[in-house]
Amino acid sequence: MPPENIAEVECNRDVCVVWEEMAEMHEMTAANLRSSYGGECMASVRYTVWASKAANEDLPNVERLFKATAHSEQTHAWNHFTQLGNVKGEAMVLAGAGFGVGKTVDHLEWAAGGEGFEIEEMYPAYILVAERQGEKGPMNSMMKALEAEKVHQELFRKAKAAVDAGGDFEDTPIHVCDLCGFTMHGDAPHECPVCGAKPEDFVTY
Repeated sequence: MPPENIAEVECNRDVCVVWEEMAEMHEMTAANLRSSYGGECMASVRYTVWASKAANEDLPNVERLFKATAHSEQTHAWNHFTQLGNVKGEAMVLAGAGFGVGKTVDHLEWAAGGEGFEIEEMYPAYILVAERQGEKGPMNSMMKALEAEKVHQELFRKAKAAVDAGGDFEDTPIHVCDLCGFTMHGDAPHECPVCGAKPEDFVTY
């Protein structure tokens, strides 16, 4: 076991043991990271439910989109949680979340709106605080999530336009980086543009 001031960090679903000195995290950054973790967990479940609804409406490509983004959000939650590995104990987690089950066209609009909040307000503010407090790990985790959310919003908007027109989303692969959650639509990636992960680290929907 490492000394008391050393932390073991797990990378995604495979244990990547990284021994490094970790100072106590500033409480404001820790609270923001817990909030981000909670929001990403809820988004993952929400998108999974909405994927099932899309399947019931015979929209298999929208179903794939929701499943892919659910995977991405789960990856963000995993990364945020591991960054909090040295912040032990119970805590109340305050995180905004959308609720409701309607039609798939509604879900796509709600999803795009939720991503917009993360892009325009939540993550920029949380990243700025982490940067000012010198919390590089949390800052990087949230910056990587932010890049994926930008793609999610664009894809949700495209899917909504397709459903509004009486069709389904494009029948092209959606690739999710299993290390940082970045999402790509179309051709298989040579590497993740956000974290540099290899093609084998992507999950395709």
